[in-house]
Amino acid sequence: MSNERHLDSESGWLMLFANVVLFLATVVSFLRFIASDGDDFLYLLLFLAFLVASFLVSNGFFTLQPGQARACVLFGEYVGTVRDEGLRWANPFYAKSLGANGSSKVSTRARTLNGEPLKVNDKMGNPIEIATVVVWRVQDTAKALFDVDDYESFVAMQTETALRHVASVYAYDHMEDDDENADSITLRSNIEEVSAALKEELSIRFAPAGVAVDDARLTHLAYAPEIAQAMLRRQQAEAVIAARKKIVEGAVSMVDMAIERLSEESVVELDNERRAQFVTNLMVVLCGESEAQPVVNAGNL
Repeated sequence: MSNERHLDSESGWLMLFANVVLFLATVVSFLRFIASDGDDFLYLLLFLAFLVASFLVSNGFFTLQPGQARACVLFGEYVGTVRDEGLRWANPFYAKSLGANGSSKVSTRARTLNGEPLKVNDKMGNPIEIATVVVWRVQDTAKALFDVDDYESFVAMQTETALRHVASVYAYDHMEDDDENADSITLRSNIEEVSAALKEELSIRFAPAGVAVDDARLTHLAYAPEIAQAMLRRQQAEAVIAARKKIVEGAVSMVDMAIERLSEESVVELDNERRAQFVTNLMVVLCGESEAQPVVNAGNL
């Protein structure tokens, strides 16, 4: 496993001045050689030496923008990483091309991976569609360039793998979960917890490539089309049952209060049979979906 090492580089402006001096010395030595009618080979040797030195120095210049780093490799051996901004100069024999992108420079800026919706099975085996957006950055340039072949493809593939794994750990919703207390984490109801689990999973998977995860969020979550209608009807049935439960609880409370008030104020005396009939009629009125149609009894009670 590779580990990033900091490498100090020389100021490019200072070396630029030195390079200009070398070029001037090259021109002067060549002119002196011409002036000597080709008899003074010392100026020829100086001309060749200054020319080679000036070209070598020129090959060592490079620039780094904010959020960029350069990995320096000398004859196949990793030397270190330069993170200093601006015009810099380093050993001209450092390799110019590294990694799958064909450059020794690596962007350390935050990047966003917006994944396509995936069809996976949740904890209960229901097919769902899920997608995520991941904000990541290169933290260790040595690992990113030397421990994986292409760190961008590695990030995309590991993101899909981690998302499939996290989606299979949790149920889509509580009604698909066997937990009687409905306290378990679900994909739909616990977005923050699921996002935290996804971020932790991605951090572990990205570590070999020297990539850090800044954030990970679900952007799409839905049942697969083949079961979407069935699950929608089930959710509607759950909602109807919950509403009916509230109505019945309220109706029972109102009937109990009505009977108690009638008895306390002695408005009417009801035997057991008439009490049962009264409760039945009042429950029908309170729990019915349509408006009640009163019937006036003109005879005996």
